[in-house]
Amino acid sequence: MKALLRFFGLADAQDPVDRPFTPPASAATVIGPGITLKGELQGEGTLTVLGQFEGDIVLNGSLHVGPEAQVDANITATAIVVAGVVRGNLSADTRVDILPTGSLTGTVKSASFAAADGANVKGEIWVERPAAVASRPTP
Repeated sequence: MKALLRFFGLADAQDPVDRPFTPPASAATVIGPGITLKGELQGEGTLTVLGQFEGDIVLNGSLHVGPEAQVDANITATAIVVAGVVRGNLSADTRVDILPTGSLTGTVKSASFAAADGANVKGEIWVERPAAVASRPTP
């Protein structure tokens, strides 16, 4: 659909999903290329994975998965951006973005979900409003 909108000049040029992966400069923690970790990660701030991780990630912040990264994990974070390969269940408070080089196999629960042209997504997607918005009575 995005390709059709771009063809007619109607697509948003600033669509964040269509941009190439750029690791955030503010990432407090980086799992570098060539590094393999297994276990459970919990914490706050921004985490960037450029290597391999297997286990569970619980993060009060954003998770960025680089284009060469492989993550086999159940992930809970504020926001998740995938440019590499992720297998597992994802839960994000605000958004999940799958970039053109990204591949996701699993279940997503988030307030917002976007997948770029070229992204590979297999699984279930649950897009739900945040609890504060969903609980407001309708007039």
